[in-house]
Amino acid sequence: MRVLVGCEFSQIVTRAFRARGHEAYSCDILPTEGDSTIHYQRSILSHELWNTEWDLFIAHPECTFLTSSGARWMGIEWRREAQMSSLHFVKALWAVPAKRIALENPIGRLSTLWQKPTQIIQPWMFGHGEVKATCLWLRNLPKLRPTLVVNEREGRVWKEPPSEHRWKNRSRTYQGIADAMADQWGRGDLLA
Repeated sequence: MRVLVGCEFSQIVTRAFRARGHEAYSCDILPTEGDSTIHYQRSILSHELWNTEWDLFIAHPECTFLTSSGARWMGIEWRREAQMSSLHFVKALWAVPAKRIALENPIGRLSTLWQKPTQIIQPWMFGHGEVKATCLWLRNLPKLRPTLVVNEREGRVWKEPPSEHRWKNRSRTYQGIADAMADQWGRGDLLA
């Protein structure tokens, strides 16, 4: 299966698919923290990326101006403009020519400005004790089934200490979720 993971500098999801034998690539405007030979450092909307037929496209668009946690700041005009720009970007991702698409973002404004998510998942459903509601918008993909429910749960993501890389650390996909995506969405029967 040919998989493109957009807006992913960490390659967590890309590596999960590669570990299962898929031809997976990451793309981000940032350099990757992983294997640069399987990373496109450019906009995910670059035309040359879409000359290839992708079986699956997963994207994690920037959420700064789309999350509920930042809603109180949307009264500032430049932030409203940034939110609209982010919304247009998400709609452009949804319109790319891929057969199967998954967009991921935290609970936020996409539900009201665009459309309700197909599914809301939590890291604790996939072997991690954290609470972090994550929305998935899916096209031609099944909802993710929980793989390992953790009963002891804590909201830790917001406790990330202030630093230059706080936003990066908070945006990383949990390994259990990446593994579930690769196991459940990487099945051959989905290609039929």
